[in-house]
Amino acid sequence: MRTLGGRTSASIVAAMALALSGTAMATNGYFTHGVGAESKGMAGTGIGSNADMGAIMTASNPALGVFVSDRWEAGLSIFSPRRSYEALNAGSGGNPIDLGGGLFLPTHSITPGKIDSSSEYFPIPYLAKNWSTDAGGNITLNFYGRGGMNTDWDDSNSSATSVFCWNPQRDGFPQRPINGPGPFCAGEAGVDLSQAFLGVTYSAKITDNFAFGAGPIFAVQAFEAKGVATFIPFTEVYQPTVDPDTGFGDPSVVTSLSDNGHDIATGFGFELGFWWGLSDAVSVGLAYQSEISMGKFDDYSDLFAEDGGFDIPSSIKAGISFVTSDKLRLNVDVERTAFSDVASVGNPMSNLFRCSAFAPFAPPGSTNPSFCLGGDNGAGFGWDDMTTYKLGLEYAANDNNTFRLGWSNGEQPIQGDDVLFNILAPGVMEQHFTFGWTRRQSNGRQLTMSLMYAPESKVTGTSAFDPAQQIKLSMSQLEFEVSYRW
Repeated sequence: MRTLGGRTSASIVAAMALALSGTAMATNGYFTHGVGAESKGMAGTGIGSNADMGAIMTASNPALGVFVSDRWEAGLSIFSPRRSYEALNAGSGGNPIDLGGGLFLPTHSITPGKIDSSSEYFPIPYLAKNWSTDAGGNITLNFYGRGGMNTDWDDSNSSATSVFCWNPQRDGFPQRPINGPGPFCAGEAGVDLSQAFLGVTYSAKITDNFAFGAGPIFAVQAFEAKGVATFIPFTEVYQPTVDPDTGFGDPSVVTSLSDNGHDIATGFGFELGFWWGLSDAVSVGLAYQSEISMGKFDDYSDLFAEDGGFDIPSSIKAGISFVTSDKLRLNVDVERTAFSDVASVGNPMSNLFRCSAFAPFAPPGSTNPSFCLGGDNGAGFGWDDMTTYKLGLEYAANDNNTFRLGWSNGEQPIQGDDVLFNILAPGVMEQHFTFGWTRRQSNGRQLTMSLMYAPESKVTGTSAFDPAQQIKLSMSQLEFEVSYRW
């Protein structure tokens, strides 16, 4: 059993880590396109490279610690995502749909127009250090922000119309639709998800042409949601428990759905990597990060599936590196992230229509509380697994200057039927174009910078709560990162 003192200490450490890590935003899903300025300059490639790209590269492939010099490395990026949602038509205007037989299906209609999210600049630091051991191995420490999501829909023009715009716990249900502020008519809406990772890896060469690396990962994440009290009637907690004697029941009070500030969760996982030198000019790498089992977000147990569960999905990466000349290296990588394995991320919004709140509109026995928000099968963002293909070039112009270029492409994970929930998490990016430059000093220290541009990507679909309304999500991104090794 955890004591109050232990919980408090863990919360303090977690809060400090998140304060340092900043808020990372979506690039490939809700993970950054790479870790470290040198890799980011090549679109996040380098899994199979034996070039010294700094201790932070062990966050991508732990085996690469065998090629890292014993230096400190620190970096800071300024990340700028530009996000918007647009209701393309008025839809049903919040008016219920006549199903016949005296049944009317309520709708939720967003006021037409394009709304931009505020909060467009986020700092994301990292820190890493390698130590070579007398036995020939390496111990590497890395701390970095890699995943997260932030939206802030506070435009006064944002509104929606629905019978759910009243708080049923406070006001009951109105007899007609009303208009309220925000995309879910419950005030300024948005989410803030920050994730920070601390990894400690051991790496060593088994032969001159084969290396491995492995180690534990400690993760901490913070989450806040606001403006989504609209969905109170569709939470598992709100579903009434029927009294067998009277046949009636009252719903429980919903306290862990929206506007509860930041909640913090911690967890552990592991990472494993390999590197093979096939020849002097060709090498390959393979790396795996396990799903990280995180503590639950208790303050949002009525929002996320499995009573507030939000584990961090696993990922697997492979890469091949070609030294084409004394000056030029080509990296080709592929990465797959298993978003669908995490219920809160992968469960589709359509699960919500099997919630017992929809029993009057569904065949008998087809609904149950587990499909309501917070239940084991509760609706999530409906994200598919994401596979990203990456290409990177590294050109050593001379002993002091190295230049990098990169491009990556992956099909964004959001489906058209899930656009309504994904107003909160519009991770629709697909392509990234990158540039990097390293300047080495005579004392061995070096300064690296990278730039990333992700052109606008969009997804359009039908609102789950208004079949007559189309919603479009769009995003573009810029990032500048600088790092220093000493």
